Amino acid sequence: MTNTPKHWLDKYGLTQAKIAKALKVSPATINLIFNHGKYPKTGANDLYERLCEHLSGQNVSQADIDTIAKPQTQTKLSKQEQAMLLRKQTLSHPAKRQFKLFTNIFTDNVREANQVYQNSDIKDIREALWQTARGNMSFVAVIGQSGAGKSTLRRELIDRLDRQKESVIVIEPYVLATEDNDIKGKTLKSVHIAESILATLAPSVNAKRSPEARFRQVHNLLKESSKAGNHHLLIIEEAHSLPIPTLKHLKRFLELENGFTPLLSIVLIGQNELKNKLSENNEQVREVVQRCEIFELAPFDRDSLEAYLQHRSQSAGRELGEFIDESGLNAIAHRLSAQKGADSLLYPLAVGNLLTGALNVASELGMPVVTGDLVKEV
Repeated sequence: MTNTPKHWLDKYGLTQAKIAKALKVSPATINLIFNHGKYPKTGANDLYERLCEHLSGQNVSQADIDTIAKPQTQTKLSKQEQAMLLRKQTLSHPAKRQFKLFTNIFTDNVREANQVYQNSDIKDIREALWQTARGNMSFVAVIGQSGAGKSTLRRELIDRLDRQKESVIVIEPYVLATEDNDIKGKTLKSVHIAESILATLAPSVNAKRSPEARFRQVHNLLKESSKAGNHHLLIIEEAHSLPIPTLKHLKRFLELENGFTPLLSIVLIGQNELKNKLSENNEQVREVVQRCEIFELAPFDRDSLEAYLQHRSQSAGRELGEFIDESGLNAIAHRLSAQKGADSLLYPLAVGNLLTGALNVASELGMPVVTGDLVKEV
C-alpha cells in the first residue's frame, strides 16, 4: 500500500485538525494538501515549508514528510483563465444531496419576477426600461459584460408589461448569427428592422418590394396601431454587433411620429463594444449618441455580492449561510474582482459558476459549507 499522510497520522497521534490549528489555516486546506496535493494559489511554498517544519517538530520521520506533495509552480491568473470562470458549471449529484438542492438556485435562469435581484443601479435601469416601454423615454442602451444580467432585465420587462396589461407592443428582430460586417456574419440592416416591425404588427400582410414603399407601409401600420392605443418598443439584443450604418438609421425610426405622438421607442442591449460604438467621440453616430441614454450594469462589490446570493437563496426558501461562510464570500469577491490587466468578473454568471464549483468541492471533502480555502481551489 502506498504510504500517504492519512496512513501515518495516527502513528504520531496527529490529526488534520490539529495540524491546521497549529499552522493557523483551515482543516479544508490541510485536507486538500494531504488528499489531493492542492495548495492555496498564494503562499503555497511558505505553507509547505511551515508544514514540514511543524511535522518535524512533532517527531514525524523525514520519510513520512516526503510523502506530502510539494506545491506546483503557480502563475498569475491570466485573462484566458479568468474567462474560463464563465464556463457553465454543473452541480454534482453528491452536492445536490448534501446541500438539498434539486435545482441550482445560483445558476438557473430567473423564472419569476420576485427572483430578480435589485440593487440601486439595477432599479435605475429597470425603471428606465419601463419608462422607455411606455413612451416616456425614447432611446436607451443597456450595456454590460457577458453574464451581467442584461437578458434577465429584458425578460423581466416583457413579463411586467404582460402582468400589468400595458398597451405596449414589443418588437424583437432576430439577431442569430448577426455581426457588424458581412465578412464575419450577416449584418442587421434597417430593412430587416422594418420587416420585423411589419411581421409583428401585420404578420399576414406582404411587405412592399421597394424600400420606400416598405418604410411607408411600416409607418402607416405604426400610426394605425398607435391610434388604437398602443405604443411600440423595439428591443435589439446583441446590439454590439450592429454595424455603424444601422446605428445611424435608428434615428430615422425614432423620428416616426403621428403629429406630436412618437410611435416607437428603442432599447439596445449589448456588451462593452456597444459603448465604444456609441462614444461621443465617434462622429459617425453623433446624432444617435445625442438621443441615446446609456446605462451600464456595474459589477458587484463585496456587499452587493452577498446581497445578491442571499436574495437567490431566500427566493428558494433557503438562507445563504447554509451554503457558504464569510471567508468564502470574501474569496469569491477577491478572485473575481478586477485584477491588473483584467476586467472584474463579479457578475451573476461567473459568481454562480464559481460557487457551484466550490459546492462540488465541499461535497467531495465532506465540508458543511463553502469556505475561502475551497473557493481558492476551484
